[in-house]
Amino acid sequence: MSFFTSLSGLQAAQTDMSTISHNLANVGTNGFKRSTTQFADVIASTANSNPTQMVGSGTVVKSVRQQFSQGGYTQSSSALDLAISGDGFFAVKGDNNSAGVTFTRNGSFSIDSDRYVTDAQGNKLQVYPVDGSGAVVATGIDSTVGLRMPQTSGTPQATENVSLSLNLSANSAIPKNAPRFSTDSPYAFNRFDPGTYNQSAQTTVYDGNGNALTLTNYFVRDTTPTTDDQTSTWKVYSFVGDQQLSVEGGSTGADALPMTLTFDSTGKLTSPSAPTEFSGFLSPGATAEQVITLDLGNATTQVGSPFSVNARSQDGAAVGQFEGVTVGDDGIVRASFSNGDTQPLGKVVLANFANPSGLRQLGNSTWASTGLSGEPRLGEPGANGFGSLMAGAVERSNVDITEELVGLIAAQRNFQANAKALDTASQISQTIFNIRS
Repeated sequence: MSFFTSLSGLQAAQTDMSTISHNLANVGTNGFKRSTTQFADVIASTANSNPTQMVGSGTVVKSVRQQFSQGGYTQSSSALDLAISGDGFFAVKGDNNSAGVTFTRNGSFSIDSDRYVTDAQGNKLQVYPVDGSGAVVATGIDSTVGLRMPQTSGTPQATENVSLSLNLSANSAIPKNAPRFSTDSPYAFNRFDPGTYNQSAQTTVYDGNGNALTLTNYFVRDTTPTTDDQTSTWKVYSFVGDQQLSVEGGSTGADALPMTLTFDSTGKLTSPSAPTEFSGFLSPGATAEQVITLDLGNATTQVGSPFSVNARSQDGAAVGQFEGVTVGDDGIVRASFSNGDTQPLGKVVLANFANPSGLRQLGNSTWASTGLSGEPRLGEPGANGFGSLMAGAVERSNVDITEELVGLIAAQRNFQANAKALDTASQISQTIFNIRS
């Protein structure tokens, strides 16, 4: 009988050492939760047994219980590295996962080739769908969706109106570098020769596909005030890319008509008094002409101060390209785009259980619900019964190496003691066998 009692002790100590070894092996595994081995004594008795004379039959492993205490944190520069401070699990789901939605404490997520946010095993992080303001529109485990990053945001809009407010210096001279060829046109404008114009201003405009183009306006002083005429005039040559724009009614190319600006003796713009519409142009890849109107407004002046662009605006819009993602303390995931848009994508789902120790381990710091754990109870970060969410951090293993090594020494001593008891029982039996009559 003592053989089997000692054998049960050996097996129990071996299971304890295996559990501790598993803990130590995963000390560096993010989101790992250590386990402890719990034992129960074995007693064989009947109603007729004398309780003062009963001898136990050894031990048995009652359970290997997971300990879901909080692990430490590792700071990270990735916005998709998430950690839960307190109770709760992230919900993840794989495309071919027979277990359905599974749960993890390892919040090291990244973006896959299909732009889904996934863990290292390719399981998609589950979020609640939200509307444009970030309000949750559906709850429940069946309403969760895989978090996916969009490529673009917004609808392209071709630029139609450009507004500039600037000052043209009254001290500017008429350009002299170009050859004179007539009294009506005292110089030949060449945008590649800075000596043929005074100043230039650039404005970003957009075509119908949202592609950015550059509208460049070259300002050339044409006349200066005289005794008989106190007004001043400027020519404005306008280009989109390499295409020269002409005021409405003019030709294109070399025969394009520039705008003419007229200022009175006080430097106030008197002409044009309304926005100027240019003839249409074709942007690269377009099939229909685009028309732009330039408005210099009432704030454009000609005074003695240096040339300056005081205000600039246009009504076009580009399609925003995905640039980054942030996760707030409330769990709302927001994407940012190159056009300045921000878009809420979903709200991170947290799950909790009545008995987390009853979860079934799947490996890779992932668990599935069972009848022992109960059904998952879903909630939001910071809600009652759920921990808070931290972005830029990952929860480490909750294994304490010192504690595990002390436990390993105790398990080893238990194993040695049971082995000694087994050896003693063997010696007693051998002594009995050697008794001679």
